[in-house]
Amino acid sequence: MKVLIITYYWVPAGGSGVQRWLKFVKYLQDFNIEPVVYTVEDANYPIIDTSLKSDVPEGIEVLKKTIWEPNDLLSIFKKKETKTSAGFLNPNPTFFGKILQYVRANYFIPDARKYWVKPSVKYLGKYLSDNKIDAIITTGPPHSLHLIGLHLKKKTNIKWIADFRDPWTDIDYFHQLPLTKKAIKKHHQLEKEVLKNADASLVVGKTMKANYKAFSKNIHVVTNGYDATENEKHQPNLDTKFSITHIGLMNADRNPKVLWKALAELSEENETFKNDLEIKLIGKLSDDVEADLAKYQFKNLVKINYVPHKEVQKYQRNSQVLLLAVNKVPSAKGIITGKIFEYLQAKRPILAIGPEDGDLAEILEKTNSGIVVDFDDKEAIKSTILSLYKSYKENALQVSSKNIKQYHRKELTKQLSVILKQVVNS
Repeated sequence: MKVLIITYYWVPAGGSGVQRWLKFVKYLQDFNIEPVVYTVEDANYPIIDTSLKSDVPEGIEVLKKTIWEPNDLLSIFKKKETKTSAGFLNPNPTFFGKILQYVRANYFIPDARKYWVKPSVKYLGKYLSDNKIDAIITTGPPHSLHLIGLHLKKKTNIKWIADFRDPWTDIDYFHQLPLTKKAIKKHHQLEKEVLKNADASLVVGKTMKANYKAFSKNIHVVTNGYDATENEKHQPNLDTKFSITHIGLMNADRNPKVLWKALAELSEENETFKNDLEIKLIGKLSDDVEADLAKYQFKNLVKINYVPHKEVQKYQRNSQVLLLAVNKVPSAKGIITGKIFEYLQAKRPILAIGPEDGDLAEILEKTNSGIVVDFDDKEAIKSTILSLYKSYKENALQVSSKNIKQYHRKELTKQLSVILKQVVNS
């Protein structure tokens, strides 16, 4: 079987967007499925990680086509007006910044990569007429890539699977965009059209599946996961400090304000705790987060903008506690950050700030790998941290996780292969 995978994010892109399909491609051949990747030529990725090249199997066919992005045209203004220094949507833009945000939100639907759709359909239409492909897979965000799949489906009638790494209209930042009623209606219309026309859709969690099943009966949950490395066989070199480590972007919605306050209070109440505490933040931080950190003036604070993915694993394994901060948004219950699965691999206690009845909380409970505390429950956060700190002082801070093998990337690729074969043979 041969499948065409259409993805915007591909090596050398770094960050979370590239991981899911890079790992699927890595293992698909083990299940007699040959992947062909179609991606962007010379994309202007915000993060580059050349170390990921080693995960691409030799001989994989990778097709590329250039893309024109309006963001390139606005780059002079975008840095100053529409984003903060950390690369996030500016919550307090200038007047001109508001105009740029309005234009981007309402005239580039579903997103600024929409101009890649038409040339890609033309290019891939010819490729598909000259080459035998059994199924097409599109993965978003950016969700404009699903429109490529939609057009190719109508043009060729080849089986098509739409993969939603994140939801479309339920994505965490959707409510922040200055969208008109007409634009919101258009987003929902396109989302439904994709779901109804795809032969199958993939989502990363149960809540997403529940939200989408009204538009499609053939929806499958295939979560994100972790990928085993030789490093996991080694004993971790645990931090000597009581380290609490967060990996990844931390924007204003993901800023755990109550956690910072709880840690500041604990530091005031206990000088030993203050001296032992070390906060490690690996990834970009929004101005909102930076302001809170400056406000509380934590004694031992480590901030690193970005490290290659393989180095991230070292930080995870060595940390005393791993922090997960869920976005405090209407769709929070369905958010499953990709880093949770790599946290599982690290086998260190996980402290999550988010909905106690969400998809993430269910994963942590079933794997016995950590605890979720509600966004605003400061006292519960303090008591949880004190319990972890007590174990740390007794040299007994560890976790007995279970049932995590199901989240290994190869196991997940096996699930995907079954779905692919069912769709192609239906």
